[in-house]
Amino acid sequence: MKYSLFQLARNALSAHRRWPQAWRDPVPKPGYEVIIIGGGGHGLATAYYLAKVHGIRNIAVLEKGWLGGGNTGRNTTIIRSNYLLPANAHLYEHSLKLWEGLTQELDYNVMFSQRGVLNLAHSDAQRDAYVRRGNAMRLNGIDAKWLELEQIRARVPLLDTSTRARYPIVGGLLQGRAGVARHDAVAWGYARAADRLGVDIIQNCACTGLRVVGGNLVGVETSRGYIAAQRVGIAVAGNSSEVARMADLALPIESHLLQAFVSEPVKPVIDSVITYGAGHFYISQSDRGELVMGGDLDFYNSYAQRGNLPAIEEAVSSAIQLFPFVSRLRMMRHWGGVMDMSMDGSPIIGKTPVRNLYLNGGWCYGGFKATPGSGWVFAHTIANDAPHALNAAFSLERFARGELLDERGAGPHPGHQ
Repeated sequence: MKYSLFQLARNALSAHRRWPQAWRDPVPKPGYEVIIIGGGGHGLATAYYLAKVHGIRNIAVLEKGWLGGGNTGRNTTIIRSNYLLPANAHLYEHSLKLWEGLTQELDYNVMFSQRGVLNLAHSDAQRDAYVRRGNAMRLNGIDAKWLELEQIRARVPLLDTSTRARYPIVGGLLQGRAGVARHDAVAWGYARAADRLGVDIIQNCACTGLRVVGGNLVGVETSRGYIAAQRVGIAVAGNSSEVARMADLALPIESHLLQAFVSEPVKPVIDSVITYGAGHFYISQSDRGELVMGGDLDFYNSYAQRGNLPAIEEAVSSAIQLFPFVSRLRMMRHWGGVMDMSMDGSPIIGKTPVRNLYLNGGWCYGGFKATPGSGWVFAHTIANDAPHALNAAFSLERFARGELLDERGAGPHPGHQ
């Protein structure tokens, strides 16, 4: 069924009890041409573009739990392409362009809102760095605009732009085309679209082993039995290292916890995404009125989807420094995602030393925003057994060659990326 105003009105007459199932719940076949491990946004997008763009329809997506139960549904939903290095800039800009037409592409409202992302600067040195990044963005064909303090004050009236602020604001870099989307809608939209193209989406099917014969991957051991495969793609975010280890493959990735928080709902007060240059903090407002906030990692390795109090205190402190009125709000809930932090802060998308096994991971803080572009290039890589030009620089071999994509200049310290 194609969603439309007519279908909405028609099903309203039956109290919405006659909507068809959005995707099937199939029994796993004995084998597939391609298996994607991971039923989050990246895995589902990969399966969709393999079917839509490359004509491969004998595909299974294996998810150990429910669709979108991992990082796809555990983030702050920010979408942007304001990167300095050309490789990152081109990949994320390609993804942003796909975001701009994604609702129409999938026939599913992903609630993409291009409200802009504003990076605040608090010193002359930071202003120079942001202006340099903005110039690089514009040279790469990406929109960027420097805002002076008065322009910021007019755009975000409740922001503390006074000289009394703990870290006074001197300006900010705006990417107007950036914004937010509804995270679970992205997973559901890709799942529905992939299912319509014949992709089998198999939930509650954990990968328990990878069968390798003579250096070739030939299938996947699962909690629902062995499934043969000609090619297998790993797209499991924070669990990338654990799944790769099943094929005796060690990855330059550490897993860390990243928390997010929401306040009680209030009337519209923030119509952009604001990032705090004096600390690792970002804030926006959801369609339900909640203030959505994120901060830095909990700096210890973990596979837990829950965090601890110091990270909450740090984030809320930053929120109050930017918006003093936040001190009067109640925090409603918080959650955590397992971040796969690579050694240079950039993702790994490409082939592995095990033939027929491909990896999409190491996304650090940038996974959700890259969902369409990541799936698009990963599908190309699997279908052609070779990377697309957009992800050629993101190979696993770059770490051996020393060709790192160190966007922040933090070096080989995953927790600092």
